[in-house]
Amino acid sequence: MMVLVVLAAAALLFSGLAIAYVIGGAAVLAFIATDNARYLAILPQQIFSKIDVFALMAMPLFILAGELMNRGGITGALINLSMALVGRIRGGLGHVNILTSVFFAGISGSAVADAAALSNTLVPEMTRRGYTLTYASAITAASSIIGPIVPPSIILIFYGALMGTSVTALFLAGIVPGLILAAALLILNAFYAMRQQHPRVEKADMPPLLPTFLHSLPALSLPMIILGGIVFGLMTPTEAAAVAVFAALGAGWFYAGLSTADVLESLRRTAMLSGSIFVIICAASALGHLGALERIPEMISAMVVDWGLGPAGYMLAMNVIFLLAGMVLDIPVALALLVPLLAPVALEQGADPVHLGIVLCFNLCIGLVSPPMGGCLLVVSTVTGVNYWKLARAIIPFVLVQIAVLALLIRMPALSLALPHAFGLGGG
Repeated sequence: MMVLVVLAAAALLFSGLAIAYVIGGAAVLAFIATDNARYLAILPQQIFSKIDVFALMAMPLFILAGELMNRGGITGALINLSMALVGRIRGGLGHVNILTSVFFAGISGSAVADAAALSNTLVPEMTRRGYTLTYASAITAASSIIGPIVPPSIILIFYGALMGTSVTALFLAGIVPGLILAAALLILNAFYAMRQQHPRVEKADMPPLLPTFLHSLPALSLPMIILGGIVFGLMTPTEAAAVAVFAALGAGWFYAGLSTADVLESLRRTAMLSGSIFVIICAASALGHLGALERIPEMISAMVVDWGLGPAGYMLAMNVIFLLAGMVLDIPVALALLVPLLAPVALEQGADPVHLGIVLCFNLCIGLVSPPMGGCLLVVSTVTGVNYWKLARAIIPFVLVQIAVLALLIRMPALSLALPHAFGLGGG
């Protein structure tokens, strides 16, 4: 019977039906196939309990703040600041690309938004100054995944809501891993710059540092307001997200003068993105409830014991599963499907919930730049016009560096836990 359910789900998926409806349909069929149809009557209550989470209110607000910032001219100010700081180094525009992603991460929290913005603005400038289109596109896609790791991060909010983990602790835990990833990408770019003799930015083209820094202060103040307010207990993440929306409106009008049409388009995009994420949560929660009824986490735990997998072995196996899932599934889908099933076993074995959240979210972000379904690869390829598979080949060295950073984070939990512990925040 379950074979028929899998075949039906595959048929629905290949028919082009939205993934949320595929998951929901498969869940209902699976309830029937496993003789749990009597529990379908209470399924709406179970679904509502999964989305009736205060932390999830921050998600649409941060999405709206990011949309407003993308349309408010903030990207140009951040690029100019990065240019003033590192433009004169050989391969300077590659460094500018990565550094801009770090600044942008503290504002939008979205890899796709970062990839789209820099593909439109920085990639043409890099090709004009002598970089190949493939390399410029590859480094843009690779650096974009800093966005969901450095706070504010939409996927960390999502994980926190799924696992009941402190969003504030997750935000703090993402800072050091994000900066380590940025440093690793800067080193790789420096290597390519020396090997391929990438150009420096001419002194005449360099923006003056002090005026550029002062002009960028409204953009730089946004992450300070958001993170500072949360960390020092002045605001909850949801309240900080609301403040971020008003700060984004102010910064947008300061830089470019947000029009009414821009604001309305931002609201429309926010409604679409938020709605799709919440529908995915509802569908996945139905499947998760069935997993709880069938005691799948307990079965996985028993299997781990039977196979002799210790905490390290299970963490490795789980990361391989998440890495493969990230290549073919959207991050919210992968989190909603896999975290409730696999994460409890890791917590039973002593994993810290905050460290686990950073590792799993970092892991899935690598999928954004990995074929065959890498979301950032698709965006960059579409915007710049570079061949998708040519871009996929060019980004392999960057992906290997990202996997090396992931391995470092797994091996050294203190890298992600130092800041939360310094501020007295635990995993719950």
